[in-house]
Amino acid sequence: MRAALIWGGLGLALALPLGAAALSPLLAWREPVYIAAGFAGVIGLGLLLVQPLLALGLLPGLSAPHARRIHGWTGASLVAAVILHVVGLWITSPPDVIDALTFTSPTPFSIWGVLAMWGIFANALLAVTWRRLHLHPRLWRRAHLALAALIAGGTIAHALLIDGTMELLTKLGLCLLVGLAVTRALVTRWGTRR
Repeated sequence: MRAALIWGGLGLALALPLGAAALSPLLAWREPVYIAAGFAGVIGLGLLLVQPLLALGLLPGLSAPHARRIHGWTGASLVAAVILHVVGLWITSPPDVIDALTFTSPTPFSIWGVLAMWGIFANALLAVTWRRLHLHPRLWRRAHLALAALIAGGTIAHALLIDGTMELLTKLGLCLLVGLAVTRALVTRWGTRR
């Protein structure tokens, strides 16, 4: 029963923002590429909720090695979602993306989004190279967690500052859950030796 509640709750937390965004009247005047880019962003935000839950072993029915493997796949999916988000926005409005990437955009949400994007890319690169770089596991874990905090904070700020297709209540709920999950991961994992 507990496992069903956890998986059901996670499913709702991920599906409700997507469903609400799909019903947004703002989609009526948008190009398909722009819509796909926006949904890639919503999916990326959802994946940020899944990542700490996998890392902490909070999803029932998954062994620790299986959860770690899925954590890696989910991280790769997050990188892909960010790339699709940015490329889609580039196709529809290159000047806006250039302004965001050069930190000259007048909109604060762009700055937070770009910071989160670079954090995701840095964390993915660190995840695949830390052994080859001969980083001590504790240093690797702390760097990974610090970047995860930057990613979560930047993404939450990015999402909350945008007045777009995401419906407000489901967006607030998902952002709150991401913040709580990442905070728990930081508190739980920062000092562990394993």
